Amino acid sequence: MTDAFIYDTARTPRGKGRPDGSLHEVTSVALSARLLNAVKARNGLEGHAVEDVIWGNVTQVKEQGGCLARSAVLASDLDESIPGLSINRFCASGMEAVNLAANQVRAGAGSAYIAGGVEMMGRVAMGSDGAAIAVDPSLTFPTYFVPQGISADIIATEYGFTREDADKLAVESQRRAAQAWAEDRFAKSIVPVLDQNGLTILERDEYLRPGTTLEDLARLKPAFKDMGESMPGFDKVALLKYPHLPAIDHIHHAGNSSGIVDGAAAVLIGDAEFGKAHGLTPRARIRATAKIGTDPTIMLTGPVPVTEKILRDSGMSISDIDIIEVNEAFASVVLRFMQAFQVDPGIVNVNGGAIAMGHPLGATGAIIIGTLLDELERQDKTVGLATLCIASGMGAATIIERV
Repeated sequence: MTDAFIYDTARTPRGKGRPDGSLHEVTSVALSARLLNAVKARNGLEGHAVEDVIWGNVTQVKEQGGCLARSAVLASDLDESIPGLSINRFCASGMEAVNLAANQVRAGAGSAYIAGGVEMMGRVAMGSDGAAIAVDPSLTFPTYFVPQGISADIIATEYGFTREDADKLAVESQRRAAQAWAEDRFAKSIVPVLDQNGLTILERDEYLRPGTTLEDLARLKPAFKDMGESMPGFDKVALLKYPHLPAIDHIHHAGNSSGIVDGAAAVLIGDAEFGKAHGLTPRARIRATAKIGTDPTIMLTGPVPVTEKILRDSGMSISDIDIIEVNEAFASVVLRFMQAFQVDPGIVNVNGGAIAMGHPLGATGAIIIGTLLDELERQDKTVGLATLCIASGMGAATIIERV
């Protein structure tokens, strides 16, 4: 098969996903178009330079509905002959866009793609699409559906993670993210967001809370305790599925869970001939991709089995991986991954993660691939793994190798 290379990665800063967030005035289409224009300009793309734009987006209603990818192409400076495909694999949508594009290139179905995603969580609320997995009793009852926060607390209970464990990870995420920004580690990929007058709206992630301490987090109330223990009692639903647990230990709160933010990210993927034709040097090869389904109640354990799968399919072991990005949807997700593989915490989420900087659902998968590549280059390392947990019980992963 043809090799699929990464030629460029770009992302916007992440804005707070609420009315007073810096990006609140920007629509999903406008933010996506801004990023597509940056990729076009940075890489000298003219005409039908790429086969397609594959764009992840989770809440596909209102302004984020109607094939947002095609709308973004038409709102951008890309040639109108380039189509657009919107996809949804929940939190892994941006990664799945990249993986799908890479596998199209590897199979010879086009020489280049722009892939990534967007989510404006302050403008289109998470869950406002009325997903069947959460509202249709014919599906929620047999799958023992519980909200994701309860799932994260089930992981903590099942695998023995304490509130202090989760809070320590959160404090470290904040410290690492603050250091990364202080040292301009994201500079290669960040595309500032400008208004129609060319004035800067946002040029750095604004969700960060540098200086957060364990004492600060200890004062926060568990976010999902009332939801679990009050009627209809999601804890009771969970314990029907996991009767060996005496109770659910609610350890997660706003400080050790991912932030609600706005943002977009893009990855330019192509074969060797595309690079030669445009005078571009490949930065990395997409070595392997994988996805898997998992238990939909505990829901968020997918990074473990999908990593086992991608390593097995690639003939690799975890020791072959130099740097790892595991999306910090909740602290217990990352804690479970590190426990399962016994990896050095020093190589996981080196520059902090979604607990510190936020999780714009449709974009995060592409964001962490870009962050992973930048960090491999900064440390002069070779192989990296990016993986995410996914709503309703799935996992996705990508392995990249510098060239």
